Amino acid sequence: MAEIYHEIIECLVTALEAKDPYTKGHSTRVADMAYKLGQIAGMQGEALEDLHLAAHLHDIGKIGIPDQILNKTGPLLAEEMTILRRHPTIGYQILARSSHLKALAIIVLHHHERWDGKGYPDGLVSEDIPLSSRIIGICDAIDAMTSARPYRKALSAAECRRELWINRGLQFDPNLLELMEKTDFSVFEAIERDSSEKTLLLSVK
Repeated sequence: MAEIYHEIIECLVTALEAKDPYTKGHSTRVADMAYKLGQIAGMQGEALEDLHLAAHLHDIGKIGIPDQILNKTGPLLAEEMTILRRHPTIGYQILARSSHLKALAIIVLHHHERWDGKGYPDGLVSEDIPLSSRIIGICDAIDAMTSARPYRKALSAAECRRELWINRGLQFDPNLLELMEKTDFSVFEAIERDSSEKTLLLSVK
């Protein structure tokens, strides 16, 4: 049963990657980072496994977003951004149809909430946001910042680290960032982009 469960999740991720080229590799990198940060945060067992699987599926709702928005080569207009921001809710609706994926659906729903309550879709504040969603939010942002897009270059490790701390207690859970600092946590390892490998060591020491 567990094998079938994981195969279904792999199929969903593959379907998303076929629709959104940017997502290829992104979900795996976010999932690997989230798993490590979850371990550092003391998660284990089923909770840690759910975090890892939800991170793989965090962008599954983009299946319901028009291609012209997902594949746009320039910054999105306000109305396009409004449509894009529906993807956590769409992801929840997809996953919640299965009783076996309901826990993952809730994590996916809230991965764009912000610590200060200015996120979406529900504007949850601080610890009202599920821990797994907060972890995925940090890892998703790190991978996004260090990935080159047609309209902007990738940030360096130092620039990414600086952005994290600027947004500490605003976008991101300050406790998780402090935990990363205390444990000298290296976030990325052997990240492959554009057919080349690079290692981004974000050691917040």
